[in-house]
Amino acid sequence: MRDFAQEIEDRKAAGLYRTRRHVSGPQQPQLIADGEPMLGFCSNDYLGLANHPSLIAAAEHGLSRNGLGGASSHLICGHHEAHHQLEQKLARFTGRSGALFFSTGYMANMGVISALAGKGDTVFSDALNHASIIDGCKLSRATIKTYPHADTDALEQLLAGTDGHKLVVTDGVFSMDGDIAPLRELAQLCHRHDALLVVDDAHGFGCLGPQGRGSVLAQGLTEAEVPVVIGTFGKAFGTSGAFVAGPALLMDYLVQKARTYIYTTAMPPALALASCASIDLVERDDARRAHLAHLVTKFRTAMTALNYQLMPSETPIQPVMVGDARAALKLSADLEKQGLLVTAIRPPTVPQGASRLRVTLSATHTDADLDRLIAGFAASAPQTTHPTRPAVATATIR
Repeated sequence: MRDFAQEIEDRKAAGLYRTRRHVSGPQQPQLIADGEPMLGFCSNDYLGLANHPSLIAAAEHGLSRNGLGGASSHLICGHHEAHHQLEQKLARFTGRSGALFFSTGYMANMGVISALAGKGDTVFSDALNHASIIDGCKLSRATIKTYPHADTDALEQLLAGTDGHKLVVTDGVFSMDGDIAPLRELAQLCHRHDALLVVDDAHGFGCLGPQGRGSVLAQGLTEAEVPVVIGTFGKAFGTSGAFVAGPALLMDYLVQKARTYIYTTAMPPALALASCASIDLVERDDARRAHLAHLVTKFRTAMTALNYQLMPSETPIQPVMVGDARAALKLSADLEKQGLLVTAIRPPTVPQGASRLRVTLSATHTDADLDRLIAGFAASAPQTTHPTRPAVATATIR
């Protein structure tokens, strides 16, 4: 029998053991974690909407009108008018013809990719794509060709040497590095080689593009150029669930074929109504995005002055490279002693030798909050290392 206990001990010895924190109260910068007050810089609540009173009011109203449970799958009797309203709003928001509401981002990626590609087809996947994309590729049973991160020349060679139905899938914003995919070049390649392009913009929606409409529209790309976009409500939108948006024909096809949509209970209607309210907030609140951009610039300037190694990211995801897993844990622990919660990210989430602290900023962080974080890093600066980034990466998580 496999020695599971020894595997756990081995992970502890290598500095790779993972634990869960108990968080009390709402998600916001000022957290209670394991009973202690902490200033958090590791949430994906980029716009600070997870505790917004308008979203809470929309959910409460939805609960009073429609109850709690979804009760059934969408294809039985679970497709509520609130879900339909959300999908119509999503189509308009993303500039696409249709949309579908999924239960989670993981389920959306697995369902969409495995429906749009199958045995005999080929899927081309960026080396730093999220684990849910990688698992969706595997589930499809298509041939998988992984291209080096953001390397469009390498991708073109792979596309040129492949016949049959081709699907290119990429994150819009990469969750562990914070950089943005070269979407315009990818769209041109897909047009030239007759491939379908799918972009998971989970970390771009809300933060990037006009009115927070994501990295695809930030690069001026249309539905014709990037047919399918996937997003989540659990990050900048501050609620829960996920979606895919694209041509009406493909949305109908996914209703027929996406197993993670067909065979799961619909999300509560109240959450759909809260997400509708969130889209309205995201569209009109440029001030939050402006403040967030200010915090990103301030953080990068200060950390560079402290001689920390940052990744080339203009997004709220600001990885601080450390290298060794144990050193990353120590830096995280040093910050925690100062009341600062910043998670250490270690293999297999990132490659060996590329452990880091993944700082994520929120529009609800104040300048004083950021000053406190920078001071914490300054006090811990001698513990950092400056590794060379590995050329090959493994799957990442959000």
